[in-house]
Amino acid sequence: MTQGASRAASSLPPSHGQEQKSVHSGLSGPGMVKPIGGLGSGSEKNTPIFLIVYILLIVFGVGTGYFLAGGSSGKTLVPGSTKPAAIKTQTAEGISDTQTFKDSADGTLETGGIDGEGTHKLVREGGPSQTAYLISSVVDLDSYIGKKVKVWGQTIAARKAPWLMDVGKIELLQE
Repeated sequence: MTQGASRAASSLPPSHGQEQKSVHSGLSGPGMVKPIGGLGSGSEKNTPIFLIVYILLIVFGVGTGYFLAGGSSGKTLVPGSTKPAAIKTQTAEGISDTQTFKDSADGTLETGGIDGEGTHKLVREGGPSQTAYLISSVVDLDSYIGKKVKVWGQTIAARKAPWLMDVGKIELLQE
């Protein structure tokens, strides 16, 4: 008989003169049920050890996170790096970070971008193909509209603008 047939047969009521067979008859018997080691059999004496291990894991986890974060919110993970100095004078404004803002251009600052790219434009000698479109979260470009300036920034990808720059520093060349 197959396994499915024996299950079906065992679920039927016994006929006259037949004894009902248990599918699990070979698995029961004295001594077959054994307590699982550690549960209720002396584990009470191990509880302080597990508690200490869990506390140490938490402390080491927090310590590792603190170490990877640099010890405080003011530090960085890059050794030797410092926060660039902010500049605000009558003729210049921005951040003196020459590594991030390494591109530069000069011209007359006007308002308006091209097809949603840039908030301002730097009109340069050489015609419209030389115009740089600008954005900045560091410098207030509106303060320099209509003035001849030099800007330092980082070139970023653009779809319409021939040159799109994120300005980090601006210097007034003439009023």
